[in-house]
Amino acid sequence: MTKVHSLEGKHRLCVLKFGSSVLERQEDYRTAAQEVYRHVREGEKIVAVVSALAGETDALLEQAGAVGGEAPPALVARLARVGELRSAALMALALCRMGVRACALDPHEMGLEAEGDPLDSNLCSLDAAAVLDRFADHEVVVVPGFTAGHARHGVVTLGRGGTDLSAVFFAARLGSKRVRLLKDVDGVYAEDPAKNPRAERYGALGYEAAAEASAGLIQPKAIFAAAAEDIVVEIAAIGHHEATVIAAGPARKEVPLPWPPLKVALLGCGAVGAGVLSYLEQRPDLFRVNPVLVRHPDRHSSEGGAVFTTDLSEALAGDPDLVIELLCGADRPADIMLGALRRGAHVVTANKAAVARHYDALHAAAEAAGASLAYSAAVGGAVPVLELLERLRPGPGVVAIEGVMNGTANYLLSRMGEGWSLEDAVAKAQELGFAEADPAADVDGHDAADKLSILVREAFGVALPPGRIFKQSLRDVGRGDAAAALARGQVLKQVARCRFGRDGSVRAEVRIEALPASHPLAAARNEENSFLVTDRDGVPHAVHGKGAGRWPSAAAVFADVMDLQRALASAGSAAAAPARLSA
Repeated sequence: MTKVHSLEGKHRLCVLKFGSSVLERQEDYRTAAQEVYRHVREGEKIVAVVSALAGETDALLEQAGAVGGEAPPALVARLARVGELRSAALMALALCRMGVRACALDPHEMGLEAEGDPLDSNLCSLDAAAVLDRFADHEVVVVPGFTAGHARHGVVTLGRGGTDLSAVFFAARLGSKRVRLLKDVDGVYAEDPAKNPRAERYGALGYEAAAEASAGLIQPKAIFAAAAEDIVVEIAAIGHHEATVIAAGPARKEVPLPWPPLKVALLGCGAVGAGVLSYLEQRPDLFRVNPVLVRHPDRHSSEGGAVFTTDLSEALAGDPDLVIELLCGADRPADIMLGALRRGAHVVTANKAAVARHYDALHAAAEAAGASLAYSAAVGGAVPVLELLERLRPGPGVVAIEGVMNGTANYLLSRMGEGWSLEDAVAKAQELGFAEADPAADVDGHDAADKLSILVREAFGVALPPGRIFKQSLRDVGRGDAAAALARGQVLKQVARCRFGRDGSVRAEVRIEALPASHPLAAARNEENSFLVTDRDGVPHAVHGKGAGRWPSAAAVFADVMDLQRALASAGSAAAAPARLSA
């Protein structure tokens, strides 16, 4: 019987595998990281198992032959594995840039061992605690597939397609009963869909049938290992809701329905908007982008050929399915969003001021039209705190929230702790793209109050306008105060708090506080955010990550966009003809 260790506490573990078919070039790590972030938002801890970039392993094997001739297989394996080691580091870097706390582990750091032929070994052992312990400070652990240590040979590889086997093995040893293999197709097909657009896809397959039907798509050793451990294997494409589920049971076929691309209006193309546009242009199969609304079209360019305009009516032409609002201000953006919602368009925004000040009107318009309104980036950037509240709402509910909610203010206080003046820290933050030209919203606590107002509505269902929340300014901090706090073993943080009283009242405030270094919120560095949510049972739930900057915010906006796209596609599939069982 395999010895299994599992993740304790409130989190579920998900094993995702990214093969060379979806990692064809360096830019694909960002797309893969976005897929990982999708699962992080759902409250899962992730083991991401990666292959080398497409063609890299073949190039290494060719190089081994050119240099070594008929070299010992163990030496060939030592070179062939290099692509996976490099790939794991690159994936972790892509996740960190996005604002997700991620680390990478090499086989020797987690006791990953195999036995057998150096170029076709089988995995046999793993120090599960070495992996699970990393989740105390990370949401994602990235590991290389295809390779492992070996008692005799030092290092070995697992045969062609060995990353599939790695993923199944990690799931089995870490207590996850499910592994998702990300491929360049959205499942296993009865025949080649490139030759027959009406080819049937398997919604479900038994293990033996999968070994036959998926020849060349999944490593056979991985399927047999999954069957032995009763691991459910999902074959899916990045960003899609469909998957072929391989598990014990009968096969089931279905005819996939094409879903037309969504027509998207993107309003605003600053730092965050440019990142969102880049994501949209990577998925022309899913999105068609209208002319993008900007102030100065001549200052913008796009690799995907996007058109830029100053005319709102042109940006909203043709009744877009989705409006992504990334403008400055509160009232005008809210008016635009209200108009879009009333026309039945779905809306995604990062505008916390507009949402906080026009919460009721926006939600009423969305409900009346049957449209979606999403704004996860408005609170926490890439930190999925709104998703956490949504998961807690049907259960114990929430009694208190506290957090370092403004990444820019946190960056400024970090620099002031190093002896910088507030003015110099602001200038540097502006240079890095964290601070606006007018930093008052961040410095004076207005931004944090907007976020706190939204959290109060989401957690407690109470209307508390930002103007009624006490706010302390960073201008109240003397030049030596932050450094003095560090000398005492403390750190200065802009802390936003709210608590729901037994009488139904809510207390909320934004203050500059000296926290002990051991406090959970003290760990937030530079532009990071950190939230501590206490449920009604007294259980704390912590979420961390980057709350400011182009890529964290863009990742959150695009995650909302992809959630909407999947929901619409799933609803369309559900309305289609029922699937049929296959003999």
